[in-house]
Amino acid sequence: MRLRDFLGAGLLGLALATTCMTALPAQTLRVMSGAESEPLNVPMNRAVVVESDVAFAELSIANPGIADISTLSDRSIYVLGKTPGRTTLTLLSPDGKLIANVDVHVTPDIAEFKERLQQILPGENIEVRTANDGIVLSGTVSSTAKLDRALDLANRYAPERVSNLMSVGGTQQVMLKVRFAEMQRSVSKNLSASLGLAGGDSFGVNAGNGVLADSSNLENLLNGDTITSSNEAEGRMTLGFSAGSLEFAVLLEALESKGVVRTLAEPNLTALSGQEAKFLAGGEYPIPVADKDGVKIQYKPFGVELNFTPTVVDGDIINLIINAAVSSIDTTTSVESNGFSLNAFKRRETSTTVEMRDGESFAIAGLLQDDFRDLNGQVPWLGDIPILGALFRSSEYQRAQSELVIIVTPHLVTPTRGEALALPTDRIRIPTERELFLFGQVAGKQKGAAGEVARQDFSGSYGYVME
Repeated sequence: MRLRDFLGAGLLGLALATTCMTALPAQTLRVMSGAESEPLNVPMNRAVVVESDVAFAELSIANPGIADISTLSDRSIYVLGKTPGRTTLTLLSPDGKLIANVDVHVTPDIAEFKERLQQILPGENIEVRTANDGIVLSGTVSSTAKLDRALDLANRYAPERVSNLMSVGGTQQVMLKVRFAEMQRSVSKNLSASLGLAGGDSFGVNAGNGVLADSSNLENLLNGDTITSSNEAEGRMTLGFSAGSLEFAVLLEALESKGVVRTLAEPNLTALSGQEAKFLAGGEYPIPVADKDGVKIQYKPFGVELNFTPTVVDGDIINLIINAAVSSIDTTTSVESNGFSLNAFKRRETSTTVEMRDGESFAIAGLLQDDFRDLNGQVPWLGDIPILGALFRSSEYQRAQSELVIIVTPHLVTPTRGEALALPTDRIRIPTERELFLFGQVAGKQKGAAGEVARQDFSGSYGYVME
């Protein structure tokens, strides 16, 4: 029983010893007297054994802060890396002669970093090297997100000492297709009535409301002449009659107007991943600004504006930072400044960040505005009389609706050959004098004339090929 326990304990001890010997670093450097020794690379916080072919009597290390040494025998040296850097190990013989100078390079331990990198980013072609006290990453990764993950992991092992030489593969150019659609509808109705009274034998009477409150308008209407009104585009109907020496005049004015406006813009803009692109289709409005040197002119842009920054996150996933605006000059509102009459601006703007795949779309902004106004003016008390009170009232009804939608669609694109592209003007030829003056042609006859070009669909991405 004791023999069995003894043998079991012996086998267990042998297994532990084997395991410990396997865990120890196996790298060694052999130093031969009279020969140039190779540099000794020591990972930080790990040890390397140096063996000499002759016995040495004295050892010295130039910078003990970088590496620490201890003797295992008169021919073996234990070198422990402490801090990244370079130093020199000197070996002297018993008679004081120099055996060798060994360059010791202590570098960060990247073995564990390589293992973690393969676990987190499998399949990525990333090469890891050491440089002085830092880490150098090179190779090609499939996306910007994986590049950031590799850099974050490297900073865990060498904070602020990571050199990035990696490049991102795949398509890194993004074309953003934006559709601005706006619809405006307006309805306006106006009905007003004016009643006038003039004449009298024993006393003079001249009274009226609305347009006929002006005595000159009343006299002109009774005499059959023209009258002035605030709304010259309104439909009019006049009615006059007399009772003895009194003359009555009734003026009815009615107006109904409807309008629809449709605005649509589809700018396409291409930018490199991570770079900002700007687009403006419109103009610039001059605005005078007073300062100590006088009056200077500043220009304010208006129209369809688009600023966006795309970032290809992973594969075909695209992150977009978008600033879009639609503005126009509002001629109904103005202000006087330094002798200049300046108009106001109508502006609808959105700023957002979205993330989507190649070819997907988002409606990033939508605005539905509904303005309603109802105005009723009347002569006090008389306007409240049933039926006849309509002659003493003026009613106005206005309603304006507007709807704006902005839809964005990103595409990953690659450039193509220039000869594969076509412009709308490629098949248009300048007319000759005969064609222009005799036949009134503004474009010369050529295969693919102006009518054919006008019928073509130019909604695609000219200059780029979409994947």
